[in-house]
Amino acid sequence: MGSIEGVIFDCDGVLFESREANLAYYRRILEKFSYQPVVVEQKELAHLCHTASSADVLAVLVKPQDLQHALDYAATLDYREFIPYMQPEPHLAFVLEKLALDYPLAVATNRGASVEAILTHFGFEHYFSAIITSRDVKRPKPAPDMLLLASERLKMAPENCLFIGDSELDQQAAAGAKVRFAGYGGLESGELVLQNHLQLLDYLPAAQKNREPDGPLSGLL
Repeated sequence: MGSIEGVIFDCDGVLFESREANLAYYRRILEKFSYQPVVVEQKELAHLCHTASSADVLAVLVKPQDLQHALDYAATLDYREFIPYMQPEPHLAFVLEKLALDYPLAVATNRGASVEAILTHFGFEHYFSAIITSRDVKRPKPAPDMLLLASERLKMAPENCLFIGDSELDQQAAAGAKVRFAGYGGLESGELVLQNHLQLLDYLPAAQKNREPDGPLSGLL
């Protein structure tokens, strides 16, 4: 197995806690077409809203005759309205700054155009050499297309990339692309299981040398 040369991040649930934002977004669409909103207690549907592409989510939430209308309406919404509901994952800015010193970074997400606005809002866009969304490929995750394109744009072999995801869709995409996988935030499967982003600095050899003397990270855990 080759060494890790680049790191690819999922967006929702990995870079950001965005469940509330996503539910608010789909609530707006569902209300427009007189459907009941998805609530947190509907765990399977709420998880779908958090992980799948808009087309796949709406295909489940609305009737077939309303699907195209719902997609057309969704395309008119400005997701920046929902960004205030989002929060970066703990220690994310610190870890991105350290990783970017030695590793090319990418995002591969089932989101569409909203991801660039989100990264810019939080000041993270300059850390990433490639941003791959559902608009860039024919097949979103769990297909491997996004990860293959991300590794291509990072100019490295897929097996030398580590993908950090928080869902079964992410893990399936990694397996299909032959990209190494780290489960994040409660997903206890993959080559690496991460409870927080700081653990990446222990796992990736080049990042370890960017620790400051006397191990200041211990105070951040």
